[in-house]
Amino acid sequence: MDHQTHSQQASTLQWRMQSDVYDLYLTASSVGLTSILTTPRAVAMSRSMTDDLPQVRILAQAVTELEQYFAGVRTKFDVSLAPEGTPFQMAVWQQLRGIPYGKTCSYKEIAAAIGQPKAVRAVGSANGRNPLCIIVPCHRVIAADGSLGGYSGGLDLKSRLLDLEKKKAKH
Repeated sequence: MDHQTHSQQASTLQWRMQSDVYDLYLTASSVGLTSILTTPRAVAMSRSMTDDLPQVRILAQAVTELEQYFAGVRTKFDVSLAPEGTPFQMAVWQQLRGIPYGKTCSYKEIAAAIGQPKAVRAVGSANGRNPLCIIVPCHRVIAADGSLGGYSGGLDLKSRLLDLEKKKAKH
């Protein structure tokens, strides 16, 4: 994220994953996956998925798990994560990871679950800044009235991810 130091950014590698849904740009440090975005970041691209670097091993695992997710055979992710954010953002993102596959919840429910029921707008903001789309399932958060609300990857992507999960969860 923007507050990474130069040395952290230099040790981060990126990979472009083509999927049926969208092209995704994954970045990883030697500690874990740092982002999954629909646009590239200003960090070096990995030359392959076979280099013996911790970042490459993390990227390769993330690509495999995402391919399994899109195929409907994975509902939870095991890859190490290393997002950067404020303590509040981290609390929201941790709560998002508890939303079951194929289910949705509201921003208000997330705010209540982290013990800050009046922080609905702040939860929405943290949700929008989630750097790890899909794995930290911010697409599963909807408005209290049942509408999709916003999504940093676009409402088309959010709708497609929710549809994929609902179809696969029924089987």
